[in-house]
Formats: sequence, C-alpha cells, structure tokens
Amino acid sequence: MGVDQLNRAQRAGDIEALAATSLSAPLDVLVIGGGVVGCGAALDATSRGLSVGLVEAGDFAIGTSSRSSRLAHGGLRYLEHLEFGLVHEALTERGLLLERLAPHLVRPVEFVFPLERSFDRAYVGLGTAVYHVLSRMRSYGGPLPRPHLLDNNELSALVPSIETTGLYGAVQFFDAQIDDSRHTMALARTAKARGAHLVTGARVVDFLIEQDEITGVVVEVDGRTFPVHALVVVAAVGIWTDELFALLPGEQRKYLATSKGVHLILRGDAIDAHSAVIAKTEKSVLFILPWDGEWLVGTTDTPWEGDLANPTVTQDDISYLLHQANRWLSKPVLPTDVVGVYAGLRPLIGSGHDDDTTSISREHVVITPQPGLVAIAGGKYTTYRVMAQDVVNAAAEHLQQKLLRPIAGSTTKFIPLVGADGYHRMWAERHNIAKAHGLPVEVVEHLLNRHGDRINDVLNLIKADSSLGEKLVDDRVYLWAEVDVAVTHEGARHLSDVLRRRLRVEIESLDAGQSVIERAAELVGRHLGWSETERVAQIDRYFSDVAAGADRAALLVG
Repeated sequence: MGVDQLNRAQRAGDIEALAATSLSAPLDVLVIGGGVVGCGAALDATSRGLSVGLVEAGDFAIGTSSRSSRLAHGGLRYLEHLEFGLVHEALTERGLLLERLAPHLVRPVEFVFPLERSFDRAYVGLGTAVYHVLSRMRSYGGPLPRPHLLDNNELSALVPSIETTGLYGAVQFFDAQIDDSRHTMALARTAKARGAHLVTGARVVDFLIEQDEITGVVVEVDGRTFPVHALVVVAAVGIWTDELFALLPGEQRKYLATSKGVHLILRGDAIDAHSAVIAKTEKSVLFILPWDGEWLVGTTDTPWEGDLANPTVTQDDISYLLHQANRWLSKPVLPTDVVGVYAGLRPLIGSGHDDDTTSISREHVVITPQPGLVAIAGGKYTTYRVMAQDVVNAAAEHLQQKLLRPIAGSTTKFIPLVGADGYHRMWAERHNIAKAHGLPVEVVEHLLNRHGDRINDVLNLIKADSSLGEKLVDDRVYLWAEVDVAVTHEGARHLSDVLRRRLRVEIESLDAGQSVIERAAELVGRHLGWSETERVAQIDRYFSDVAAGADRAALLVG
C-alpha cells in the first residue's frame, strides 16, 4: 500500500504520469469519471495489478455521488416489481459495506413503514420478511434485527410526531445509511494508495482512435491539452454517458432517461422521532431520515432534460415534499423548518424520452460502443462495487488479447477503504481519545464517523493549533481542521469542493456558508498558493456555483 493522500503535489505528479503515456507505453486502463463507480473501477483495476489512470472533469463525487438519498439499501420497493436479483445483490453489498469495506461511513438505521389499510399488515409484513431473508442469504455484515409489526401505541412511542389516526400500526425494519460523498472520497484515496493516477479538473475533449479502435483520450488540464494513451478506456460518467458518447465518430444512440431527485434538510427539532419513516407516495416513496442531528426528506422522481451539472429545485418540488411529509405528521413541517435543499440526477437506462422514470429498473448495463471503450451506465449507489467489477471484467476481456499475462479477478470485496481498518478499535477508545485531546466525546464521534481511523490527521492539526478545533458554524460539528484536511489529504481544489462535498456547510446552513467563506478561503488558499486576486476569484466562483445550482433559489424565495 502506498500513500493515499490526494493534494496539490499528488495531482501535479499524476498529471505528468498521464502526459508521459504514449502508444508504445500506454496505461492498461484509463477510467473517465470520478464518481462512486469510476473511483470503484479505478480501485478494482489497480487491485488486479493493472496500471490505472483516472480523469474527472470536475471534482470527486461532483454529480450524483454527492446528491443521493444517502442510503445503502436493497430497495424495498423493488420487490413489488419482482426484482429479487437486484434487491439481493444490493443487500449483499450493504452487508459488505457495514462489515468490512466502510463501517465508519455506513451504519444501520431503523425504519417504520406506516400501514394505511388493514391488509397491509400482511402485505407489507411479507415484503419486509422477504427483504430480511434476502439479506440473510449472505453472511456479510451480520444480520440486522428482524422486522416487527407495531401497533399504534408502539408506533407513537417510536415516532411521537406521527399522526396515527386511521393507521393500522406500522412495520419496523432496518436498513443502512451511507455518507455518499465521503465514501466516494475514501474509494479514491484507496485507489491512490494502490497505485492509481488520479487527476480532477481534467476534461476529456476527444478520443484517440487507431484503425477504428479507441487507444486513449485527449484531455484539457490547467490550460494544457495532451493525449493519454491506454489499452482500454473505461467510461463511468453516470448522467454524462450520452454526452461522452457524442465525442465518438458517427451517430450514437441515447441510453439514458435522467430522473431528478430532490431532498430537503429540516431542522432537528422540526420532527420528534426516534426512527426513520418510509411511506409510499402516488408514484414513488417518501423517506424521512435522521441525518447528523437534522432530518433528510426525499425524494422526487421526475424526468429531467435540463443542465446535467446543475439540476434545479423548484418551489413545486419543495411544496410536494412538504406535503408528502405532512401526510404523516401530527404537527406539519413548514417552509421555515427547511434549512437546506439539494437535487441529484439518476442515470437510468431508458429510451431517453420516458415520461415516467419511476417505472424504470435500477439495473446497470455494460456497453461497448467501439473497440477499446467499455462503459457502465444505470445502477444504484449501493451496488457501485458490483458495477465497477463488471465494467473492469469487460475491460479485462479486451486487455487479455493485448497483455501476455493473466489478469486476476476482482478482490474489492476484501479491501477495506481508507479509514475502515482501525475504526472499531478507535470507536471503543473514543472517550479516552476525547479526554487526551480535550474535546467533547460527540466531536470525536463525529470525526470517527467521517474519517475513521484517519482521525489523527485532524487531531494532530488541532494539537498544533487549537483554533482549528473550533466549529465552523455553531449548530454543526464540522471543525476548521477538516477544511485543512480536505485540501491536504482529500484533493479539494475549490471552495465548493470543501464546503459542499468534503463538508456540507453550503447545503446545511441557511446562509450557504457566507459566514465562513473568508476564513475558509484563507485556509484553502494557504495550501494551494492562491494570490489575493485568486482568493477573491475563488470566493466569487463559490457563490456562482451556489447560484448556478439554483438549489437554494426556490428555498429562499419560498
């Protein structure tokens, strides 16, 4: 294992490594895309002993991988469509994440499913029982508690805010939550530790083609344009799949039917509950999830044909989610309870013109539009590892014809991600760690659940400068030392990288981070060598990014 730090020096070195490739000295695999599947593919390929590069036009997890419902789940609702294989696969992956791969970033969460009809006790009860049985068919993660039927009194005790009039109790079951953007970051760092060359801010502008075969790409990086040669190119660009294929010669078919999912973040005191809530809506499902002292309410599922980089949230989206939540609550949540909002896009496989994206399967497909190029599309966050394995398997078939050595199979189900190895030991010692560093236990727990056994990266900074142990904002547990670590260890290059994805100050505070932006720019700029002119430009870019997403516009207008 090598060094897993992602920073300015690492990026510069990896840029030169990619620029040094040639037709006679190519990489084995070049991955396009720094989301969860792209980073997963880079880890899968490099763990097989292949030479690997990864280029990402923006930041790690800049798209769907930081805008999910933050669930590592099998998809209970997919059982209604008899997608038993998909559910079982996802539950197996959920278990792996909980047990081995990322226990610091994935944890069990209790749900209640309110029952509106008397026969739902049998119908939903059977569904959750099947869900539990499917999760037990592999030993990973150990069994979560069995589902149970609750009467209205038991339901009220778990969720005091719920309106039980007209209900027939609820079904209680367990699933898991995942910190999506930090999980993707852990994947990237783990791939780096195993030898992958990772470069963000590297846009693919063309493909290299020799005798009708893809032999690499042309990238733009920091004002430079150069070719990157590889024996096989893997495209894992999610919602941008069709756009990437447009760079290929000839007319390309459309693969994706993009769906928008909107999520609200509510103040922690807006709902009184000790359990998450899941309920059916007319077309999809509603989640009310505890998240770091607040509540996450989602999601919508509507077709999207606008700007892929900046899906917008409308006042209708917010009103819809508040209405759906209030169907179940005795005390309605109000627009004034909303402190943040975000939208993500699902890369679903369809005709590209589907009116009802809720009915489209979450299965993934591997595509080979041209020799030398293998792409993965569709799927869901929880099954990222299987998707990465499948696309690298396809790439390996192509490589096998070129390399004079066997290519190993995937081993990623055995590889803990950065932060995972010592997490349980350090969690058991959290009170002693807190005492040794003069920090509240809840702060150490917060750090462990974000950094795992790499908590010392943060604690050592605080030891050297106690001001870095202060919170950025009073009602969140993000520390200034984490801003430093975002740049020195986690590859952040812009303020949005830090305040939207490494930390979530932008979407979890009403002022979108305005109160912390000056000091954040000072800390980030110190590591990245920003001049005063560049510092001001980066602050302007941050607020342009906030405005471009229009995530907050509807909220503030509302």
